[in-house]
Amino acid sequence: MPVNLTPNAIAAINGGDVNSKPLVQVLDIKLIGTTQERYRLLLSDSALTQHAMLATQLNDQIKSGRVKKGSVVQLIDYICSTVQNRKIIVVLNMETIIPDCEIVGNPRMCSESDTAAQKTLPNTSNGNGERTINSSIPVRNPVQNTQSFQSAVGPQYQQHSGQNAQTFRPAVQPPYQPPPNYRNHGAIMKNEAPARIIPISALNPYQGRWAIKARVTAKGDIRRYNNARGDGKVFSFDLLDSDGGEIRATCFNAVVDRFYDVIEVGKVYLISKGSLKPAQKNFNHLKNEWEIFLEATSTVDLCQDEDVSIPQQQFSFRPISDIENAENNYILDVIGIVVSVNPSVPILRKNGMETQRRILNLKDGSGRTVEVTLWGEICNREGHKLQEMVDSGFYPVLAVKAGKVNDFSGKSLGTISSTQLFINPDIPEAQNLRKWFDFGGKNAASLSISRENMPGASKNDIRKTVSQIKDEGLGRSDKPDWITIKATITFIKTDSFLYTACPLMIGDRQCNKKVTKSNSRWACDRCNQEFEECEYRYLLQVQIQDHTGLTWVTAFQESGEEITGCSAKELFMLKEQDDDRFREVIRNKLFGQFLFRLKIKEEMYGDEQRVNITVVKAEKVNYTSESKYLLDIVSKVCR
Repeated sequence: MPVNLTPNAIAAINGGDVNSKPLVQVLDIKLIGTTQERYRLLLSDSALTQHAMLATQLNDQIKSGRVKKGSVVQLIDYICSTVQNRKIIVVLNMETIIPDCEIVGNPRMCSESDTAAQKTLPNTSNGNGERTINSSIPVRNPVQNTQSFQSAVGPQYQQHSGQNAQTFRPAVQPPYQPPPNYRNHGAIMKNEAPARIIPISALNPYQGRWAIKARVTAKGDIRRYNNARGDGKVFSFDLLDSDGGEIRATCFNAVVDRFYDVIEVGKVYLISKGSLKPAQKNFNHLKNEWEIFLEATSTVDLCQDEDVSIPQQQFSFRPISDIENAENNYILDVIGIVVSVNPSVPILRKNGMETQRRILNLKDGSGRTVEVTLWGEICNREGHKLQEMVDSGFYPVLAVKAGKVNDFSGKSLGTISSTQLFINPDIPEAQNLRKWFDFGGKNAASLSISRENMPGASKNDIRKTVSQIKDEGLGRSDKPDWITIKATITFIKTDSFLYTACPLMIGDRQCNKKVTKSNSRWACDRCNQEFEECEYRYLLQVQIQDHTGLTWVTAFQESGEEITGCSAKELFMLKEQDDDRFREVIRNKLFGQFLFRLKIKEEMYGDEQRVNITVVKAEKVNYTSESKYLLDIVSKVCR
């Protein structure tokens, strides 16, 4: 007995059917698109054929061979859209019924007249569970189609494995009926019926009408821009649905005025009538190839009832050790214990606007710590709260959502407009991290991957003594040497311990070039701009000594702050206003013992070669950790 596909399925889908879940055959498969893989299918109901686009989440069915030319499939979720004046079926979900089958019937390409004829045919019943489109063409329901398939494939196919036997049984569905609100109202006007709520993962540009129900997990600030078309403004927000799908929605100009005050983080909305465009991955970190652009006709309705099926937030945490191998500008989530927080400092951007910056250190169980740079308002909100906690002796858990990797002088993380910080979040990862830290992790040795990252060298903490720097000729090869020395500060030069620097931002980095003062204003030759205030940055010359000898090292901004305990500007103002107090501060720093992470490199100064030793990090000795380190060395020697 021949295989019976669902009669008139193609014409019904073109006429608006989205519920009948028909059985059709795949006649052809073609890979299209250059930037992303998409598959175009040719579907047949044995009489008519129609082109269809496969949703990208179904690509694996083609790649794995579950769907191929000749396969009989059941369309589970689908819609018909008009693209460039041509109708095309968008398949969002389907199930393989028979993986391989001979071509059924002698189908031809569907035309507009076929669709029009389908709409005008009466819909009656013959009393035997069959719908009849005219007196001579019975349309079987899916139960009868199933029986026909079982007869057609015979016992040979049914003897296959249980998995294969299960895949060819289609779900039993009732015959297609128009939605009740539109029954017997004649022809439905375009876009009159309400859009269906679909998962975010099923969104694609080929759908005519859609709606999603999702929670806002992040909301960006309004950004203003200027281009060839004039001035404008834009803001974006991120959405998460109950299936874990994420997507970003963006508004421009007048649409910003409509929706900016409506959108609240944590609330659930019903959103429809937006256009989908490829996501700009330079600015969009979400795992979705599309981005929603809301328009004047778009709707954003608040759902009054809380939907507990939609999570408040979704994380994809990576251990800090993974950041070492992450590419620059990569966006990721990380969770760790805040072990130190620096004061917030003002930074002047290149556009003349002032912003705030604060640096903190995160530690986790991977044996690494990383610097996290907070920018803007987040410094005064979460940053200030974190500093108060650490200063009081409590080390909080911090989850960073969407931090940006920076590879300048080591690896670090920075906040961007879509970054969110969660202090002591109520999630299993935070609870496990807290237990680890409280029961030994606090004193566990770890290596910072920020600023002292060792390109081309071992990531291990290489301990040396002062005398070994000269004896082993460190720094005289093509690449710098990176070592750690435990030493004591014996002298700090105070005649010139800083320099005046450009405060402007170039991208996400500060210029830091030396500036000169002229007519009460500071000028930067690199940025070709003048400004009233400059940045004071450390250029600290420090003599350090251990049991083998002494040497001079140079500490720049961050490491200088770690040694002195204050900013370069604060120390400069103290010297200008109270020289005795200034000298007392310097004296109090002498004979302090630190773990110095050093970069050693031979460089040319005029015609002379010098070995420069730069402090990339200075940590006060933790005697508990240091004792464990020494005991480990002793145990290795005694083996």
